[in-house]
Amino acid sequence: MSYLVLARKWRPQNFHDVVGQQPVVRTLQNAIRRERVAHAMLFSGVRGVGKTTLARIMAKALNCQSADPDVPCNICSSCLEITAGNAVDLKEIDGASNRGIQEIRELKENIRFYPTSGRFKIVIIDEVHMLTPEAFNALLKTLEEPPEHVYFIFATTELHKVPITILSRCQRYELQRVGFKSLSGFFAKIAKAEGVAISTTALAMIVAEADGSVRDGLSLLDQIFSFAEEDESGAVVVKDQDVVQVLGLVDRQVFVTLARAIMAGELGRCLEILEATYLLGVDLKRFSDDLLAFFRGLMVCKISREPGRLLDVAAQELEAMMELAAASSREGLYQFFQVFMQGAEELRHTSQPRLTLEMTFVRASQVGQVMPASELAHRLENLIAASGGLVAVDHSPAPAQKKTENIELSFRASNPSHKQQEIKAAWPQQPQPAAVCEPQLTLQPGLPLDPVGKNEEAETPPVAAASRATDAADKVVVELHQRDLVRDWQSFIVYVKERKPWMAQTLRLCDNPSLEGGKMLFRFDNPADCTLLSHHENLKALTTYAQDFFQSELCLEICSVTSERAEGEGPTPREERRALTADPLVEMVTEIFDGKVVGIRTGPKFR
Repeated sequence: MSYLVLARKWRPQNFHDVVGQQPVVRTLQNAIRRERVAHAMLFSGVRGVGKTTLARIMAKALNCQSADPDVPCNICSSCLEITAGNAVDLKEIDGASNRGIQEIRELKENIRFYPTSGRFKIVIIDEVHMLTPEAFNALLKTLEEPPEHVYFIFATTELHKVPITILSRCQRYELQRVGFKSLSGFFAKIAKAEGVAISTTALAMIVAEADGSVRDGLSLLDQIFSFAEEDESGAVVVKDQDVVQVLGLVDRQVFVTLARAIMAGELGRCLEILEATYLLGVDLKRFSDDLLAFFRGLMVCKISREPGRLLDVAAQELEAMMELAAASSREGLYQFFQVFMQGAEELRHTSQPRLTLEMTFVRASQVGQVMPASELAHRLENLIAASGGLVAVDHSPAPAQKKTENIELSFRASNPSHKQQEIKAAWPQQPQPAAVCEPQLTLQPGLPLDPVGKNEEAETPPVAAASRATDAADKVVVELHQRDLVRDWQSFIVYVKERKPWMAQTLRLCDNPSLEGGKMLFRFDNPADCTLLSHHENLKALTTYAQDFFQSELCLEICSVTSERAEGEGPTPREERRALTADPLVEMVTEIFDGKVVGIRTGPKFR
């Protein structure tokens, strides 16, 4: 007799032998005991998880002649005929080769007759999604109201291709991928029964390669058993290296070692591991995908309380992954994952996979340890708390190193009442560590917390007052780029027109605007022209536009109407600007990046 492969030899013959589908098995057993079996059932799932096997077991259970409630018995004539494949009352059809309307018509004629020896006629259609639309339509009426002696059992790997009209007439059972532990235990049982010694590591590699499919795993196991050598006693022994050579896989320990080298920045060690892997003839694209999956597992171990439920890996590998994840930050693991994700995409389109993977290792080794922003902010808070809340930072870099770059940042201030604001900051492009001293923290009780200053005298601009209040050589100061009123008047009108066109038209009627004592005066020949501008909301908006454009804390005066607000009408633009410059987030950003605030805009349309 010809050799029977493991996938056929170890095919389950009753419900107890089914691996990893306990919810579906329990439902089917209870339905048989309580006589609640649906006339049409549909098993769906990926390849090799037991769809056709469960259909045959269900057929045997329905026609089993045993009085025992635990069916099928696999002893009676009906069970033996179905097991041997010569049962008259079981019609098993391959949907791929019998997919036309003519085959369905013949099937409908056949099921009209009563069963020959069993209690029911059972029709199994495998890969039912391959039927044509006409065949499905011909089956609809029969499927909805079949004869009492007929049961339909369908199986498919692509449930989405089955028409909804068919799905609504069937009781659906979705089979899941078999878990790592269940599959590993089943394969270990088979190896023991076949008299083959196999290590836990080798078994884990086979199970991982099976990817939840029992049939795929049995085929791989059969191939490994044939390759393995016999020892002195004549017993077949499967070594870890045998699995690597036959299946072209990589020992999972290689990923653990490689991950440690990557996280430590040991690029040379990474290239050595890649060289050894390449010499084994491993597919580098597959190697890259497996490495990406490994780092995904590290991220799962970092963020999940029960990573074992989300990862199908051996216990030894899971322990090593949890150790690596505990030694890394979440941000660092995310950066590593992003690098290898990009590398995997590049490998799919390159003709030089080894060079691409080596450059991916170079990028990954440069990721380094990423400090979370929350930890950075926490350290800064501790620094401020240690100094009593009054901190002066002494940097004193050389003048030649003051080359700055303006960067615009949009953020929400710590005050909930603030709307979204814009801060334009400047900091050195390429700071030189040799020329920058370590920050020296000095407690100055007389140092005001407000960087803008409190001197509001007319002859002293607020920026100058802030400069005197904070020592320019030792403190982080706010420097604003101001514009000239006369020279930039037309540009200011264009600026206002983009936000409120009617206000720009009114400003064009202004006669000789001037700046006197920190106040911007708008004079109109006709008092009626400035009536609308004199309203509080419009005056406040115009003040905001003027401060944003000229970058100066100005008060606006239209004829005899001042810009001072009435009691209880909300903060003025000047107060908003001062609160913004004194915001802890602004101070933290300028201090961390050794920067300066060079522009503040509080208007609703500042871009």
